[in-house]
Amino acid sequence: IRTLPAVRQPCSPAPPACAFPPSSSPLYRDIVTMKFSAAVSLLFVASASAFTPASVGRAATQIAAGSNQNPFGNAKSLDYTGGDDPNNSNYGRLQDKLNEADTERRKIQEEAERRERAAEIRREERLAKIAYMNDMPDSQPAGTVDEFMFKEGVQDQLEKLDNDLVGLVAVKQRVKEIAALLVLDKMRRKLGFETAVPSLHMSFTGAPGTGKTTVAVRMGQILAKMGYARRGHVVLATRDDLVGQYVGHTAPKTKEMIKKAMGGVLLVDEAYYLFNAANDRDYGQESIEILLNVMENNQDDLVVAVAGYKDRMDKFFSYIPGMMSRIGNHIDFPNYSSDELVQIAGVMARDLEYDIDPEAYDTFKNYIEERMKLPYFSNARTVRNAMDRARMNSAIRTFEKYAIDGVNGGMCTVDDLKNISSEDFQIILDDILSSDTSKRIFA
Repeated sequence: IRTLPAVRQPCSPAPPACAFPPSSSPLYRDIVTMKFSAAVSLLFVASASAFTPASVGRAATQIAAGSNQNPFGNAKSLDYTGGDDPNNSNYGRLQDKLNEADTERRKIQEEAERRERAAEIRREERLAKIAYMNDMPDSQPAGTVDEFMFKEGVQDQLEKLDNDLVGLVAVKQRVKEIAALLVLDKMRRKLGFETAVPSLHMSFTGAPGTGKTTVAVRMGQILAKMGYARRGHVVLATRDDLVGQYVGHTAPKTKEMIKKAMGGVLLVDEAYYLFNAANDRDYGQESIEILLNVMENNQDDLVVAVAGYKDRMDKFFSYIPGMMSRIGNHIDFPNYSSDELVQIAGVMARDLEYDIDPEAYDTFKNYIEERMKLPYFSNARTVRNAMDRARMNSAIRTFEKYAIDGVNGGMCTVDDLKNISSEDFQIILDDILSSDTSKRIFA
């Protein structure tokens, strides 16, 4: 292998040194401007890198991954868990609050729709009723009054009232008028006419023993027969039953009596004792206010009857005008005559299965006339007390005759057990004639 001789190449001359242009030249100014722009650009890039949220995404991922994770150490998580604030019950999740608002809105909407349906049903019923009334011929039979009187049992109650009460023609007439109103109202309802429950609250004024309670009982039964009372019973109440002895005691007592009387008649005897004009702090005023409210709002299920002496009841109504205006039936019970009281004695004897001798009626009438001159006379109650005394005198007379004296071997008849003689009434007549003036009323 022949080695070629090396050929020495001449060295290229070195490049001339770059000379920096002078500061006064335009080229120098352009170079400085370019360097300053590059420095500012690098500064903005560095600042943006410093605030780049590279770790936020990782922290959010960690929070979502765990139930209560927190990338910031032991501090509380951003997820709301209730905490220990005592006012936590006032707060809640937004979604829960929105759901509650939707529920309330739905309830309000359903209630509005229900009212609209009810109003629509009433309108349809009204239109159907008008059409029925227009199409109904004038000759449409509604039935006779007698049919309703007997079918509902009203006539039977009126007959019992005639049998139980002697006299009181005006009272019986007023009761029949009320019964007639109820019967005709029911006939109108059968044909489709508009009807309304009349005001049946009553005021009974009169002396004791004139039959106020008996009439109230019969009225309750008539109302039950006609469908104006669910039960038709009568609850008798006085001040002691309605008014309490301390603050907060009156309202429960009054409401309890009203609850017992619902569906029937509440008879408040001597109602004027509920109001004491001399004491503004008397608890009876609270009971009156409750009664007025019930009389206005529950008149279709409760009849309130107030009773007492006429003069005192008139004064009571002057103090409580609201009571007067709510009562539509004022019935005055006059005192019985002596002849009527003798008839009442005969009715009592009939009910107790006693036979009064014909001549004994004259003796009893003399007793009644003398007793009416004395104070504390109570009409039929006085007659009842006299009949009790006469029955006791009859028992004593029969016992002495057969048990002590041994007449007829001690054997008495049925007539002996049923007999009330003139002698039995003479004893009670002698008691008030021969007793001292101060003791006559107790004889």
